[in-house]
Amino acid sequence: MDRNPSPPPPSQDEEEDGGVAGGDCIGSTVYSKHWLFGVLSGLIQIVSPENTKSSSDDEEQQMELDEEMENEICRVWDMSMDEDVALFLQEFNAPDIFMGVLAKSKCPRLREICVGILGNMTCFQEICVSISSDKNLGEVLLHCLYDSDPPTLLETRILLNVVSFNISFFTSISVLFSVVDLLVKVGEVVDKLFDLDEKLMLEWIRNGTSQALDQPQEDSEEQPVFRIVPCILEAAKQVRSENPEGLDVYMHILQLLTTVDDGIEAIVQCPDTGKDTWNLLFDLICHEFCQSDDPPIILQEQKTVLASVFSVLSAIYASQAEQEYLKIEKGKYHFDLPLIDSLIRVLQNMEHCQKKTENSAESNTEETKKSDLTQDDFHLKILKDISCEFLSNIFQALTKETVAQGLKEGQLSKEKCSSAFQNLLPFYSLV
Repeated sequence: MDRNPSPPPPSQDEEEDGGVAGGDCIGSTVYSKHWLFGVLSGLIQIVSPENTKSSSDDEEQQMELDEEMENEICRVWDMSMDEDVALFLQEFNAPDIFMGVLAKSKCPRLREICVGILGNMTCFQEICVSISSDKNLGEVLLHCLYDSDPPTLLETRILLNVVSFNISFFTSISVLFSVVDLLVKVGEVVDKLFDLDEKLMLEWIRNGTSQALDQPQEDSEEQPVFRIVPCILEAAKQVRSENPEGLDVYMHILQLLTTVDDGIEAIVQCPDTGKDTWNLLFDLICHEFCQSDDPPIILQEQKTVLASVFSVLSAIYASQAEQEYLKIEKGKYHFDLPLIDSLIRVLQNMEHCQKKTENSAESNTEETKKSDLTQDDFHLKILKDISCEFLSNIFQALTKETVAQGLKEGQLSKEKCSSAFQNLLPFYSLV
């Protein structure tokens, strides 16, 4: 079929009688309640325990949908675009039936249709708010992102509808942190939403301040606890070792938070959250990205995630340098020298990459490859700007003791300082 079947027309008897009896109409429509009940009952039978417990010989049959049932449920799909029908489905707990289908059915077509109906229903705000507050349904819908069936994945646009109305949907993500691939997909959705809609991002940040770990705040003077950042950090920790691209996504989400004052406050307001954020990013810089034994070209692979990490660390440093988790212990450095070492190494590797890029551009005549090189230059320039700004802020706070210790232990040298000064001089001459 090129499209779903049309809604059920009135029967010949109904036309002769002047339409469906008033008591059987759904709202102001001519759709029959009795007919719709019959379709929903059929769905219940499909996912009933006696029908879902089958032998391996019946599994292939479960993957297919009866043609008559498909036609009827497709009619419901089309009908659900009508607000009266959507409200009727909501009133009689149809979302619970669809959730049962999504949780138990192995039929891709049936799962696609059920998600599609829910998607239509969430186009109406009252229904959307009700559906999005159902934690169990939220978890099932998130699992749909893990579905290998393309049409079903397409219909998970419901996720975008739900999150735009209700912040509570995000909290259900935390129960799925063991599913790395799913976390990456969810992160990509959140990243795109935040990138496109700053207002939505602010709503998510601010709504996360109302309660601390779902406990009421007894002391009205107590600072609010921001829950969105711990969720992002936990997800980043889960994808860190298994999916570098996923880590890049979550670091970019953190960077987007720092583009607004409320986002920076969400990171640094609570000492525990600020400390956890700093420690995770500091560990990534000092022990994972752009290490001394890595080839300089590794910067091309890591340029976007490095830009995000340095940007967040710089924002924390600039806004809350007096916080306990950033203080330098008496007689010891805490973070200055390792960060200086990493930042200068990035700038040195960048010089190497830029030289290779220039050489490639000279020997390359294809326009498409030239545009790729330009794109590389763009991302490297962003990383350079962020690194120089961060390095200049750290340099301004250096003490003689820290410099002496850096020279003694090797984080500072004539060669490294020369490289740093060459990069800083055009814009940070006073530093």
